[in-house]
Amino acid sequence: MRALVLILLALMTAACNQAQDITGSTPVCEMRTYSSFNPRDMNQCVAACKACDRGTTVTCTTSCSLKGAR
Repeated sequence: MRALVLILLALMTAACNQAQDITGSTPVCEMRTYSSFNPRDMNQCVAACKACDRGTTVTCTTSCSLKGAR
C-alpha cells in the first residue's frame, strides 16, 4: 500500500512540473539587441533583461549578478 501511495505521489509531482527547460537556449532576443551580446557585461545584461524579459532595474541587476555579470 505504501509503495502505491509513493508511486502516485511521484507521478503527481512529476505532472506538476510542465514548464519547459530553457537552460542553455540561444538568447535570440539578446542577440537581436546586441550584435555581440556578452552576458558577463553588466550593462548589456541589464539592458537585455529589461528589454527581453520585461524586468525592472532591480530584478535585472540581481539576476545578472547571480549569472556572473560584472
